[in-house]
Amino acid sequence: MTTETLPLDADLIRTLSNVTTATLTTVLLKKGLRHVWLKGTMPIKSDQPRRVGRAFTLRFVPAREDLATPESWSSPISTRAAIEAMPAGCIAVVDAMGVTDAGIFGDILCTRMSKRGVAALVTDGVVRDLVGVLASGFPVWCAGTAAPPSVAALTFVSWQEPIACGGVAVFPNDVIVVDSDGAVLIPAALLEEVVALSVEQERLESWIMNEVENGAALPGLYPPNAAAKARYEASKVKA
Repeated sequence: MTTETLPLDADLIRTLSNVTTATLTTVLLKKGLRHVWLKGTMPIKSDQPRRVGRAFTLRFVPAREDLATPESWSSPISTRAAIEAMPAGCIAVVDAMGVTDAGIFGDILCTRMSKRGVAALVTDGVVRDLVGVLASGFPVWCAGTAAPPSVAALTFVSWQEPIACGGVAVFPNDVIVVDSDGAVLIPAALLEEVVALSVEQERLESWIMNEVENGAALPGLYPPNAAAKARYEASKVKA
């Protein structure tokens, strides 16, 4: 397994930026993947745009008093050092074990990630310094906010290793898509196939929505039976 963050094709980013996380979960479910939506990761602002990027993983473990200290923030193994290793375009995905009473990042760290070109932060934990984080404009998906610092409940241990975030196994270079419904993981090995299937799913659902708006009943339409599929295929030829 490589820990180097691989570049993500610009065309794939543009394509996925027009695919909802809801569609992605449907496509991945059809591929047999049920655990791809990161529980507890919701947008900190309602108007955050959809973001797409490779996962850059960070991991916390429970606080241990000799390690979880303010002095640890200056350690070579720290969230500060991890941020400096993040490439532009990645999405920082942080395993905070669902802890919600200590903020893993605050306004200064979020601002630094923004300056480095990081696309977003996703965590099953919480952030602190909410006013400052919002002012930074840096997109965050998390489980809320808390005033205490990370060391009040957590010890930072590593980056770019497999983690668990929101009940999902996340490996470096998996692809993360975030929008108003939360965060969804696409396994790196399935990326191109999932993108192609998702584009077709979006096209189909757009056609179904148009049918519904024109008064069509749902049975036989959603999901489409053979007759509906034939009408859909004919609509693509006309287009």
